Amino acid sequence: MAKLLNEKTIKQLITMSEANKIIDKTFQGFGNETVVNPPKVTLDLGETGGYPYHEGFVNAMPAYIGDSDIAGLKWVSGTAGKRKEAGLPFISALIVLMDPAMGEFISVMEGTHISNLRTGAQTAVSLKYLGFKDGLSIGLYGAGEQARFQIEAIADLFDIKELRVWNHRASTAEKFAEDMADYVKGDIIVCQPDEGEKAAQADILITVTNAQEPILLRKWVQPGTVVFPMGSFQEIDDDMILSMDKLVVDHPYQALNRGALKRLNSEGKVSEDDVFTTLGELAVGKSTMPDFSDELVMCIPIGTGAMDVAVAEAVYQKAISNQAGDEYAFVEYE
Repeated sequence: MAKLLNEKTIKQLITMSEANKIIDKTFQGFGNETVVNPPKVTLDLGETGGYPYHEGFVNAMPAYIGDSDIAGLKWVSGTAGKRKEAGLPFISALIVLMDPAMGEFISVMEGTHISNLRTGAQTAVSLKYLGFKDGLSIGLYGAGEQARFQIEAIADLFDIKELRVWNHRASTAEKFAEDMADYVKGDIIVCQPDEGEKAAQADILITVTNAQEPILLRKWVQPGTVVFPMGSFQEIDDDMILSMDKLVVDHPYQALNRGALKRLNSEGKVSEDDVFTTLGELAVGKSTMPDFSDELVMCIPIGTGAMDVAVAEAVYQKAISNQAGDEYAFVEYE
């Protein structure tokens, strides 16, 4: 019997604090090479403007997690067009888990909430590996749902002394500041749409937008800053990428072929030779992060199926323990 879990049930079964711990352990699995994670496969449904003109994409993200001996796949779409007209969120996802020894599918669950949790947790745990302590100053570009998960995850591990938030709509940034006040021990400064440079006056800069043109410029950023370009496109300018002193990623191939680095990699201007280390290597002590107070560091936890599968497996186990969700037999054996 496969366990079927909807978003409401999943939210009752997993917390951000638990997600942070799971992501930490999964990064260690990458470092210990007990995680198997092929690169994402993308089905273009018109995201780039061509046929079939649905203004969207679907990513297939498979992975195997050795610590829990689980395999799974996240099937996640980003769709504008008619979906946007209907007032629905841009992202929609499902996660399927299977018993790799038996080849049986054991769970199908909603994947959007898990995606949001693990994306926020990836940034938070990365900050730990980079050597940050309490008293963080953060410049956040974007004030949507994923921005909220970023701050919630970071606040679970660190005290935030200052948060500067920028959004292309000032009202959205102001509402964000109100909603996130309990997560930030220091000040929250709302930067107006024409104050992008003001938001960059922080030690950690995170971009979580759908912008397809740079919104964060190299000339604004001081040495000792770590930049997290988390969006699916290039939210930072070329000068930022080409002048970085150290590049830290979760999955080298995937990070180079998606998001911020994709175009410059295709042009031969950025390659795997530019990767200083991976988060997995940092997690298990195969590498260490030196002092970078005079350098510009870029950290790209681009997002892997392994993180989704690992969190989903924990949700599945909790669902069994709590007798939560529904069950369905996709195949009935005699």
